[in-house]
Amino acid sequence: MSTMSTKSTDKGVIAIVAAAALAIWLSSAPAPAQSLYKYRDANGVWVYSDRRPDAAIAFEELPLVAGERPADVALMEDFRPDGSLMLMARNPYHGPVQIAFELTAMHNLGAHVPTRGNRILEPRSVTELLRLERARDTDAMSVEYRFQYIHGHPGAKHAPEEPYRLPYALASSFPVSQAYPETITHTDAANRDALDFVMPVGTGVYSARAGIVIEVASDYFESGVDLAADGPRANIVRILHDDGTMALYAHLNWNSIRVAPGARVTRGQHLADSGNTGFSTGPHLHFVVQRNAGGIIESVPVQFRGPGGGSITVATGDDATAY
Repeated sequence: MSTMSTKSTDKGVIAIVAAAALAIWLSSAPAPAQSLYKYRDANGVWVYSDRRPDAAIAFEELPLVAGERPADVALMEDFRPDGSLMLMARNPYHGPVQIAFELTAMHNLGAHVPTRGNRILEPRSVTELLRLERARDTDAMSVEYRFQYIHGHPGAKHAPEEPYRLPYALASSFPVSQAYPETITHTDAANRDALDFVMPVGTGVYSARAGIVIEVASDYFESGVDLAADGPRANIVRILHDDGTMALYAHLNWNSIRVAPGARVTRGQHLADSGNTGFSTGPHLHFVVQRNAGGIIESVPVQFRGPGGGSITVATGDDATAY
């Protein structure tokens, strides 16, 4: 979860205080400071790691400067000559988002203004949300507001044109450590139907279905088991499908992502390499297809292409082969 606040004034007449919160984990949050450890192993080979070595080993600690993070949805104030204020929402993503907003404190605001609402922000757009007017021209107007947003159009229907392909190289197999109905760590609606594939760091991750890249995070390299702290530190690729659902590929290796937001990817395209970043106890790929179900992100079950072109359902304990 990410929070931010702004305050702006117009010659002392209008004051705005805003608070924004992301509604989904595994999102683009400000990158925390990280360290890289450089040392020689027992064979004299240089090792670069995010893990501090034993105290008995001489090492060099290097700061790692995070790359630029993608912009988030933001609210902007457009002051008008008549003293009114237009509240605008900017969506920088290459896919739609749903925003919910609420006015939490008001002074000298016209009575006709709704105090809450939600809108769909189309990709790469600026949308008018509210026009705020003063009740008395001689008095200052002040407003406090907050908002949340999630990716996708509400009510998107999962309608793939064919079974998904498993998200790694054809003819390769990897164990499935977690799949529905096993929900050891997949306890929320957004990840209930997610699949975890155990694979070595650096394994190629391929798109399971064609779509448009709408979100990328690529410069984390740490992992841990604190969901609140480590959940937002996963490297990810999020792809919007033609039916409005979205595939999330998570825990990817640091600086390995080969696609950028706005790119159209084909089925089977090399997206990135697997890793061990974010909320993770070991190297694996977290794959899930999600939809905006009227204001919440929920996962949907998927079937994969099996031998002979048929459909298969992957279960915990399977050694799943990509066809």
